[in-house]
Amino acid sequence: MTSLVPGLQSKFSWASDKGVLRIMAIALVVFVFALPFITIDNYVIQLSTQALIYILLALGLNVVVGYAGLLDLGYVAFYAVGAYTSGILTTRFGWPMWATIPAVVVAAIIAGVIIGGPTLRLRSDYLAIVTLGFGEIIRFTAQNLEITGGPSGIFGIPTWSFGSWSFNDGISLGGLYFNGRVVLYYFVAIIVILLGFVGIPRLAKGRLGRAWKAVRDDEDAAEAMGINAYTTKITAYIIGAVWAGLAGQLNASLITTVSPTSFQFLQSALVLMAVVIGGMGSVPGVVLGALFITLAPELLRDVWENRYLLFGIMLLAVMLFRPKGLWPSTSLLPWSRDRAAKRKSAAAASPEVES
Repeated sequence: MTSLVPGLQSKFSWASDKGVLRIMAIALVVFVFALPFITIDNYVIQLSTQALIYILLALGLNVVVGYAGLLDLGYVAFYAVGAYTSGILTTRFGWPMWATIPAVVVAAIIAGVIIGGPTLRLRSDYLAIVTLGFGEIIRFTAQNLEITGGPSGIFGIPTWSFGSWSFNDGISLGGLYFNGRVVLYYFVAIIVILLGFVGIPRLAKGRLGRAWKAVRDDEDAAEAMGINAYTTKITAYIIGAVWAGLAGQLNASLITTVSPTSFQFLQSALVLMAVVIGGMGSVPGVVLGALFITLAPELLRDVWENRYLLFGIMLLAVMLFRPKGLWPSTSLLPWSRDRAAKRKSAAAASPEVES
């Protein structure tokens, strides 16, 4: 494959260089942390916070789709579970927002077991259709229950507060006073994403992650090797559900309202698009994909009235010229496989050292 395009390997080999990856990751982290100090535009910070929330969703779906190979078209259901759980507990029962985090995690796990229990016994297109149905069931259930506010949803969701201090009071950092809770939510989202950057790759490289990839590549062969495919899949599903629930809690407290219209199928499609465009199974790729999905339409707002048409053309261009994603997983890159094959052949050809 790479011999047909001689410059392809040298052009994109940086994507498999761990040193370059670390440098780019550090540069990105520094820029993200410095952004509130660079600009005081509330619109820019809020848009960046929404992009970070999409990154959270994409990181969770990457576990389901990228590592375990489960096509989930109803992922927004867990996003809704997290948002409604925090909204109900804070507005109906007077809980502080930080105290709803364990409840959101438990609710997401329960939802993952209830939805994933019957659906994960299916495969391929059947799994996608059933998950799409469950996503719509969650939305219509929230639309018809009194405790969820019905079609109007829940309003007046409080911000994070610790004793007498809340995010609305602002905070001073580096001699600068940040008056606005959007900036504080921005930093909270960054902290959660950094936890995902540390935890998710470690899971992927461990025994559980290897089981996910085995089931993704060939479920029958994985079961023949002694892997419990159903347990492996539902574990990935629950982890993805927890990340979506935390993103829903953060978004609900940021915009102070939750309504069924915020959890339509389009949201699941956009998050799935971010994972596919960025590179399935690649954490930096998923970040790039989520940023592309959220920021591209806004950056094109002043360029052309029909910006979504141009956005669609850009999506098609990415899929045509980068079919494995903007930053594919190194295990999927052709030259990575070539290098591994060369190392194996060299080891086999080398003479054994006589003891």
